[in-house]
Amino acid sequence: MSVTYTNRKGDTYHLHQGTTKKGNPKYHFSKKEPGAPVETIPDGYEIYENPNAQVFLRKIKPKLITDAEHAIVKRGIKKHARVDAIVDVKKNVITVHTVDQDFGPLLKELGILGLRPGVQDTLARNRTYTPMMRFILEDKQERAFIAERFCFRGSIDDWIYIGGPDSLEKLVRQYAPHLEQESFYELY
Repeated sequence: MSVTYTNRKGDTYHLHQGTTKKGNPKYHFSKKEPGAPVETIPDGYEIYENPNAQVFLRKIKPKLITDAEHAIVKRGIKKHARVDAIVDVKKNVITVHTVDQDFGPLLKELGILGLRPGVQDTLARNRTYTPMMRFILEDKQERAFIAERFCFRGSIDDWIYIGGPDSLEKLVRQYAPHLEQESFYELY
């Protein structure tokens, strides 16, 4: 039995193994079934699904962000922002990705069709997400973070500092309510 993974969209991916030019093994996921199935995840690797439901096999790295800190941001976004978001952790950064599409107007336009079983589920499964805010661990001993938001000005298109260093809880409470609001663009 090969290693498979079903992402949040409901697509099933199969682990494939190839070789590098040097003859070392390399791995990737594909929707196609492999000719020679990979039966176990290699030691030192884990399956990772990014916010847009792409599936990868990546090396396990030491955790710099604790599970409790990850949970603080998830709870804070749910409580203070009330937006559809995915919270992702990589190295020393916790990133909040918000949904790109607002299907509310489309569902209103569809009227009764928008209420048919499966329509809302299909729309929800096919959402894409954009990174909008992030919290970077600045001081490992004090567990102090800085907050940044993404700037969409054509000349910048990069992360800009908005606050900190401070406790993660305080930064989330202060900045999460601005997600998906006009006030978000006034943060700097």
